[in-house]
Amino acid sequence: MRTVIHTDAAPKAIGTYSQAIRVGDTVYLSGQIPLDPATGELVAGDIEAEIARAFDNLAAVCEEAGGSLRHLAKVNVYLTDLAHFGQVNAAMTARFSQPYPARAAVGVSQLPRGARVEVDGVMVLD
Repeated sequence: MRTVIHTDAAPKAIGTYSQAIRVGDTVYLSGQIPLDPATGELVAGDIEAEIARAFDNLAAVCEEAGGSLRHLAKVNVYLTDLAHFGQVNAAMTARFSQPYPARAAVGVSQLPRGARVEVDGVMVLD
């Protein structure tokens, strides 16, 4: 059985997808870009601000699904400039503890709304 996860604490979907779908104890989280949930606009500031907002949005969906970032088994990070890899590591160090989730970091040419980062993941609830 599939359960749709939605929270107003994260941006509304900007396409034909759900913020997350729960199947059993596994939650598949859609990509989050650094949109302010209140305005639907990209956050102002540097790449650190964008990375922080993307992870905050992902955390809000995790919480609505009954978990937290610590329940993430896999994280995918998409960057328009892989030179920002260090800032992603710093953001993850601030939000995660060992054992860290599995992760992929992928360089892409473009992301929705001109974002420079997008984060998605798979969460397994205990």
